Amino acid sequence: EVQLVESGGGLVQPGGSLRLSCAASGFSFRSYAMSWVRQAPGKGLEWVSQINSGNGDTYYADPVKGRFTISRDNAKNTLYLQMNSLKPEDMAVYYCEFTGIRGPGTQVTVSS
Repeated sequence: EVQLVESGGGLVQPGGSLRLSCAASGFSFRSYAMSWVRQAPGKGLEWVSQINSGNGDTYYADPVKGRFTISRDNAKNTLYLQMNSLKPEDMAVYYCEFTGIRGPGTQVTVSS
């Protein structure tokens, strides 16, 4: 059974940092591109970032480019999202995703 479990969310002040993790199981993690998506209150899902398998190429949505860094540890079957210089507009539930499957998400709140 495929499982994705996100963690690392919380309350942070504007300008702060958080590191999200996603523990994956039930599939060959190293063989798949993985993504982070987010959903802000009252809004639809927004793609944030992707990291490919193999070469590990990374891609970012314009709003997070230069502030967020996606990475993966295939030995630990874990996906990461380092988020720096957080803004109130980054507040959302963050999900890791592959082939349309998402975990339960982790809440990120950015507020002073």
